[in-house]
Amino acid sequence: MSDEALGRTLVIIPTYNEIDNIDMITGRLRASVPEADILIADDNSPDGTGRRADELAAADDHIKVLHRQGKEGLSAAYIASFRWGLEHGYDVLVEFDADGSHQPEQLPQILVALDHADMVKGSRWVKGGSVVNWPKSRELLSRGGGVWTWLMLGMPVKDVTGGLNAFRAATLRAIIDDVDASGTGGYGIQRDLTWNAYRKGFRIVEVPIQFKEREAGNSKMGSDVVVEALKKTTQMGLEYRGEQARELFGKIRAKVRR
Repeated sequence: MSDEALGRTLVIIPTYNEIDNIDMITGRLRASVPEADILIADDNSPDGTGRRADELAAADDHIKVLHRQGKEGLSAAYIASFRWGLEHGYDVLVEFDADGSHQPEQLPQILVALDHADMVKGSRWVKGGSVVNWPKSRELLSRGGGVWTWLMLGMPVKDVTGGLNAFRAATLRAIIDDVDASGTGGYGIQRDLTWNAYRKGFRIVEVPIQFKEREAGNSKMGSDVVVEALKKTTQMGLEYRGEQARELFGKIRAKVRR
């Protein structure tokens, strides 16, 4: 698919204390997808990331900055950025990490896949996908979380929690209010975006990527994030399976009454 066919593309990079990475990631993105715009959504980073973002934007019309009041988390940053992008008329919106774990050079293949999809996930766990510099324990935890999510929600998606995602604007418009209303914080937004897109019948395609652990700065992923994600997934799964049971019971009753 050509850039013209895609329309206007916005790559969203949430940041908090990413001063060591912001030049690197924006430079690589500009080289890999030169027609795309970049939105740096900074949560008032005390290390000066926001100030550096302003300098980059002043030197390049393709770079925009959304300054937020404080550290409100990944979910809130993405919701605000999605709404900004939709209000400014972008046709494709992309989630992208600031730390280099998502490789800009792989983004073109993600965008090409939107030719036959409504949402495209860069996937670590489909054939051809991989992770680099991860301990085996973390890989098992991520894979196990994916299996648990599949058991609870029944989505035919292997990398539900993956954070490299591209959306058609129409897809986001249809799901953003439900995702926002769910109140899920942090990294749970990746599950909620995928879940709402799936439930509303949008076509989700997974494209293999190589995921690399950050080399600079500190990871925001902690054990509390994992525990909260598992608890929320279980709650969602019980509600979903309850809906299925009620629907099945209703059909059985209807047949008995005939």
